[in-house]
Amino acid sequence: QVQLVESGGGLVQAGGSLRLSCAASGRTGSIYAMGWFRQAPGKAREFVAAISWSGSTTYYADSVKDRFFISRDVAKNTVYLQMISLKPEDTAVYYCAASRLTITSSVRFSTWYDYWGQGTQVTVSS
Repeated sequence: QVQLVESGGGLVQAGGSLRLSCAASGRTGSIYAMGWFRQAPGKAREFVAAISWSGSTTYYADSVKDRFFISRDVAKNTVYLQMISLKPEDTAVYYCAASRLTITSSVRFSTWYDYWGQGTQVTVSS
């Protein structure tokens, strides 16, 4: 089993920045890729970004490209999501997820992941 714990959410004004962290514990050797999803009230959960555990491959949703940046620290078993130029429409609960599969374009589908964190709230005020 793998446990994921997100942190770093909060309230920020439009145009501001936040960095989310996702710390993995347990059988982290089984992780091949990690991703971030978000879910706004009344909306479906949507893909944000993903990264291979090696860090060599990343995927981004078009809506966050060039504003959000995913990275990982293998030594700390932690994945980060740096968010800049935040917009009110970025307001959502952000979830971290981990997969035991080699990264492919299927990272955009929530069903591709095996483990999920509890989520962290990000609120962007206008």
